[in-house]
Amino acid sequence: MPELSLLTITVLIATAFGAGFISSIAGAGGLITLPALLWAGLPPLQALGTNKVQSAVGTLSSTWNFFRSGHLKLGEMSGALVLTGLGSVAGTLLVQQVSSDILTRLIPILLIVIAVYFVFSPRVSDDDAVARLSSHRFTWFAAPVMGFYGGFFGPGTGSILPFLFVWLWGHNLRKATAQTKAMVLTINGISAILFALNGHVLWGLAAMMALAQITGAYLGSSLVIRRGASMVQPVIIVVTLVLSIKLLVFP
Repeated sequence: MPELSLLTITVLIATAFGAGFISSIAGAGGLITLPALLWAGLPPLQALGTNKVQSAVGTLSSTWNFFRSGHLKLGEMSGALVLTGLGSVAGTLLVQQVSSDILTRLIPILLIVIAVYFVFSPRVSDDDAVARLSSHRFTWFAAPVMGFYGGFFGPGTGSILPFLFVWLWGHNLRKATAQTKAMVLTINGISAILFALNGHVLWGLAAMMALAQITGAYLGSSLVIRRGASMVQPVIIVVTLVLSIKLLVFP
C-alpha cells in the first residue's frame, strides 16, 4: 500500500465529488474514481474495494433523493434487485480470485471498451418509449448480467443501465435514472461488503471520498429531478481514455 500525499488525497476527494455529481446525472462516476485510485498507486483489488465503498455511499444519497421525491418505486423492481444482488456476489467473488498482474493489464482495457461504448451509445430522452422486453424478461436476463459485471468491475454500470431501462423496458429518463440508482446501490453495497470482509478497503480514504460523493450525488440528483438529465458523455470519454492510456503506457 503506497503512502498517499496530502495533495493526492485532496485530488481524490475532489474527484469523488465530481464523480458523485456526474454519476447521479448520467452514471459512470466509477469511470472517474477507479482510474484516479489506480493513478494514486493503489493495488487493483484495493482500488476496486475502496471505490465500491465510497461509490455505494454516494449512490445511497442520490437513491434516497429519488425515492423521497417519488420517482423511485422499489416494489415494481424487487425481483430485479434480488437477481442483481446475486449477480454482484458472483462477480465480486470471481474478481478476487484473479491475480493482481492480470487485473493491472485487464482494467485499462475494460475502461477503454466502456469509453468506446459511450462514443457510440445512443442518447436517451425524458419521454417514455416502447418496451422491447417485459418486466419479467428484463428481470431474468438483464438484471443478473449487469449485477455480475458491476461486481466484477463496475465502471459504466450507471450509464449502461439507464439505456437498458429506456431501450428494453420503455422507461423515460427520469424513471430510468432513479431505478438505475437502486440497482447500482445494490451492486456496490453487496460488493463493498465482500471486498471489506477480505481486507481490500482503505477505510480512511473511502470515508473521505464517500462524504464528497454524498454531496456531489445530492446536488446532481436534485438537478435531474428539477430539469431532467443533461449528458456529460464527452467529459467521461476524454477522462477515461486519457487515464486508461496512462495505465497502459505507464502502469
